[in-house]
Amino acid sequence: MEEPLGIDRARVDAWLASRISDLQGPVEYRLIAGGRSNLTYEVRDATGRRWALRRPPMGRVLPSAHDMAREHRIIAALRRTAVPVPEPIGLCDDPSVSGAPFYVMAFVDGHILKAEDDVVAAFAAPARRTVTRSLIESMAELHRVDPRPVGLGDLGRPDGYAGRQLARWRSQFERAKCREMPAIDETAELLEASIPTQQRTSIVHGDYRIDNCVFDASGEVCAVLDWELCTLGDPLADLGLLLVYWIEQGEQAPFMPNGTPTVLPGFPSRGEIVDHYAATSGLDVSHIDFYTALGYWKLACILEGMHAKAVTGSAPIDEFLRDVAGPQAVTLSETALRIARQRSA
Repeated sequence: MEEPLGIDRARVDAWLASRISDLQGPVEYRLIAGGRSNLTYEVRDATGRRWALRRPPMGRVLPSAHDMAREHRIIAALRRTAVPVPEPIGLCDDPSVSGAPFYVMAFVDGHILKAEDDVVAAFAAPARRTVTRSLIESMAELHRVDPRPVGLGDLGRPDGYAGRQLARWRSQFERAKCREMPAIDETAELLEASIPTQQRTSIVHGDYRIDNCVFDASGEVCAVLDWELCTLGDPLADLGLLLVYWIEQGEQAPFMPNGTPTVLPGFPSRGEIVDHYAATSGLDVSHIDFYTALGYWKLACILEGMHAKAVTGSAPIDEFLRDVAGPQAVTLSETALRIARQRSA
């Protein structure tokens, strides 16, 4: 049986057997998500039962950026709330078992909508409104959770989220950049000068979008995935970033190489999403343009970091790094600047 990349089969098999009393071998491991983020494997035993295993990407990584114990802690805490998350099975914080810490959770069956074809295969146009409604209501449910009673009160600083995001990503940009990008600098200055009052301290997912959720056959969210960027902060930041990834009919988004599922008929507009979130969450969304600009700006900083690695040769070059990351960093930074200028006019 082929050894899966990132898995020490014998040791992980033994660890699983110590956590799952009726595990039936042989156990199969299949990489289902990876690349620049954490790696996710489907784990299947001889009876056909399935779990999901998460570990950091291969190679040297910053532990703070791929903290498996933190991610496991978040889903274990949220499991006690109405937020749909997979059931956690266990955490292995001993890197000698498989080269890095990892955790295992229940495998959630359902539809992950990464591309247009995924949507067409799963949901007719009328059902896409159900998908969107559940996506927004699940996000609002997350933002209603009081972090302290569920044991996440120390997950991050409770206030000043937007200012910290601006400082963090501007610092990252300055360290990584290989060219001048005036739109990044001007946008940061405009946003720093007009940060809205944070209405609530919430658990912020950090990368909430349609392809980070699993949907059941009726279009309801049955699990929210990928909690590696989760912290405490301003809930409207999640909404703003969702709007960046919510591509409408007739628009192009080369920064989304897997596809743009929301361009299909049946999905509502960004404005309808904002209105439904406001009605569901009870929050004032009158400054959503700030959070949308912040989302575009943050993504531009991330893509520019990727572009810099391609230029300097410090990362393996693929088609996205070679042809997309650099130009899209410019486009996204200019979009962020346009929105920031409009709101400051």
